[in-house]
Amino acid sequence: MDRYVIDQSRLHADFPTHIQPTEFWEALGRTIATFGLLEEVLCKAIFALTATRQYSGAEIASAYEEWVVKLERSLSDPLGNLIDTYGKVVREHPEATISNRDDLLKDLRAASKIRNVLCHGSWRTPDSSGASIPFYVNKQSERFDTPIDKAWLELERCHTVELICAVINSVTHMGFQFPGSSGPGIPVWNSKKV
Repeated sequence: MDRYVIDQSRLHADFPTHIQPTEFWEALGRTIATFGLLEEVLCKAIFALTATRQYSGAEIASAYEEWVVKLERSLSDPLGNLIDTYGKVVREHPEATISNRDDLLKDLRAASKIRNVLCHGSWRTPDSSGASIPFYVNKQSERFDTPIDKAWLELERCHTVELICAVINSVTHMGFQFPGSSGPGIPVWNSKKV
């Protein structure tokens, strides 16, 4: 039986990304980076919404213990779990003023599915218009079949920015400063330097 191995020295220097123009990969990278910011913003919103909720004297000790666990878990949770936690804490906050909560959560979940395709898909050769259908199958055995090009990625990135702003607004609309920002509002946490 003959046996073979790939001669890696003969591969294109940019293999396997040589099949798309640089502008496509830049747009993909910027879109994925925007999803990274969405994850950070969700973590900070979870922190703010749980830190600003009022508790009775009898609830404080157990609420604090749960809070620490929730915050630690949020730091490493995948996007889908962050969305679930965010949805729960915004629903439980008695002073939350977000009027389109269910629509926002639905949009966040849809964006999470797209993020998974963009991050985990294997990119195929583009068609004559420059669009590529990444090979991606989700846990429900559904295959992704939407052609993606640079313009599609740019629209997705803009939509993700809108979601980021909506999550931030869910905190700032209550009058609180978004954690980590220098924006207006009451700071959620004041740390004193020792």
